[in-house]
Amino acid sequence: MVDFGGWDMPVNYGSQIEEHHAVRSAAGLFDVSHMCVLDLRGARTREFLRSLLANDVARLTRPGKALYSCMLREDAGIIDDLIVYFLDPAWFRMVVNAGTRDKDIAWIRAHGSEFGVEVQERRELAMIAVQGPQARVHLASLLAPADAAAALELGAFYGARLGAWFVARTGYTGEDGFEIMVPAADASGLWQRLNALGVRSCGLGARDTLRLEAGMNLYGSDMDESTQPLESGLAWTVALEPTGRQFIGRKALETIRSAGGGQTAIGLLLSDRAVMRSHQRVATTAGDGMVTSGTFSPTLARSIALARVPAAAAIAGGTVQVEVRGKLLDARVVRPPFVRAGRVLVELDGSAAAAR
Repeated sequence: MVDFGGWDMPVNYGSQIEEHHAVRSAAGLFDVSHMCVLDLRGARTREFLRSLLANDVARLTRPGKALYSCMLREDAGIIDDLIVYFLDPAWFRMVVNAGTRDKDIAWIRAHGSEFGVEVQERRELAMIAVQGPQARVHLASLLAPADAAAALELGAFYGARLGAWFVARTGYTGEDGFEIMVPAADASGLWQRLNALGVRSCGLGARDTLRLEAGMNLYGSDMDESTQPLESGLAWTVALEPTGRQFIGRKALETIRSAGGGQTAIGLLLSDRAVMRSHQRVATTAGDGMVTSGTFSPTLARSIALARVPAAAAIAGGTVQVEVRGKLLDARVVRPPFVRAGRVLVELDGSAAAAR
């Protein structure tokens, strides 16, 4: 058990490698109750979120639809990355990170007050993620027939209220599955029932290797207030159209984009029997960069990493050098993700392979 954003969290329940493979091949479950659930209510909530977030909630037109976005400072530094759900015109639900909870709530309330938006933290809710190719079927087997059908019909990045539960087809592993917000009193029973179906308990260790294989950023490692989305592999989350939408950080992002150059995020694949880790130096012909997240990939059986390097060095298929324990080792530049939906998406020794 380790401290994680003020919560005691399990690194693993048994074998971290076996937990990882269980999610890729079958199903695993994670306690993600440390994530902070906020309900934002008020007639002007959509208008407020269009000014608060870099992505545009105007895209959310159907109840339950979710959007991933960054919340930025005026200088475009990333305060947090989050998911927001459209529930009805006066009600949006937001899920933010545990480690940024206090500053997020303060920021949202400070800027939401002029829009008359009420912010309610839902501390009475627990959150369980069930992930893997068999995850949705396992959860559905525990639901009443009508709720099971509704859950299985959910499209990707949609959520639905099923009685006292909120079931969303989202996740942080690169596999299909659900994230379920339930009353805290229901959480342990749900966990045990899923275990009884063969769904494996998984800890922080497997969650990190899975998300890194899936090319997903971790706040505090791959991005923070000192970085902005365009250099963090998150340009796709910034909606600059329509041009009339003035969100916090927009002017700074437009200035950065116009200037060009700078740094950008890449993926790295190491052939040597070593492991890349955060903060290691990345040497390129265009200057030095840094590994932001690195690990041993159980699926690929080699080390992978996300890194931030000078934009001129971000050429897929090219080679850079990573300083590991005082030695410069060759690493190939690849385009993340490394693995999604059980399939290897990068070339290994010249050819792509299936993970299962």
